[in-house]
Amino acid sequence: MNLHEIGKLVRERRDTLGLSQDRLAKLAGLSRATINQLETGALVDLGVIKLACLLELVGLTFEAHARTTPHRGLLMASRTASVSYRTQLDAAQLAKALATGEVPPGLLPHVATFLDEAPLPLVVSAVEEAAKRGRVPPKRIWQHVVRWASEINSPRRVWA
Repeated sequence: MNLHEIGKLVRERRDTLGLSQDRLAKLAGLSRATINQLETGALVDLGVIKLACLLELVGLTFEAHARTTPHRGLLMASRTASVSYRTQLDAAQLAKALATGEVPPGLLPHVATFLDEAPLPLVVSAVEEAAKRGRVPPKRIWQHVVRWASEINSPRRVWA
């Protein structure tokens, strides 16, 4: 759920409770403009504490849940790693490399692209999926990832 969707729920609850934007803003310790921007989807950011307090105030819950649907991290990561190359790194090769720590011959540039350019949520998802497939503790896979990043001198700060 994103801030725009949350804003719609806040507006519905505010209307149900018979509150004006001004009254809700005063109760929540926010400006009326902030409430308006939240409800119209124009608000870019609202701190988690402020948002949690606002949601509690109007009777909404603030919860986080693990994804229940497969994220296809390995497939998407292998595609991301292969964008600039003639040969492809397929999901099975990436899973095996992550699980064993051994990069397939000729695919080091793909792994470097994966480490340097793949969105971090995709990297995390690929590690989780590879751990399940290979029956390897995710901690071991993270060790492989950090070692590879060091060996290729990855410029991405998260690996340092």
